[in-house]
Amino acid sequence: QVQLVESGGGLVQAGGSLRLSCAASESIFDFNTMGWYRQAPGQRDLVARITVGGTTTYADSVKGRFTISRDNAQNTVYLQMNGLKSEDTGVYYCNANRLSRNYWGKGTLVTVSS
Repeated sequence: QVQLVESGGGLVQAGGSLRLSCAASESIFDFNTMGWYRQAPGQRDLVARITVGGTTTYADSVKGRFTISRDNAQNTVYLQMNGLKSEDTGVYYCNANRLSRNYWGKGTLVTVSS
């Protein structure tokens, strides 16, 4: 059973920074993509995604502020969040996709105070 464990959430003032981490229980080379999603009422929206080859995708709202990266040796994916805004508040979930199957972590809460 794949396990994804997020960490790094917390309370930060607007304009501040946080770095989220997602540690996988197995090699992240096994996954086509890994990404971060934010829970909104009724839906879970993509924030950033990175492929096994290193190609990245970002939501328009975070382009230029957030950076997703991966450390293959540590089986960990990171989300560096700079210039945080109140609308970035939410629970952030790590996702891993393999052969059309999705795996999720339990989430980490990010709260941005204005």
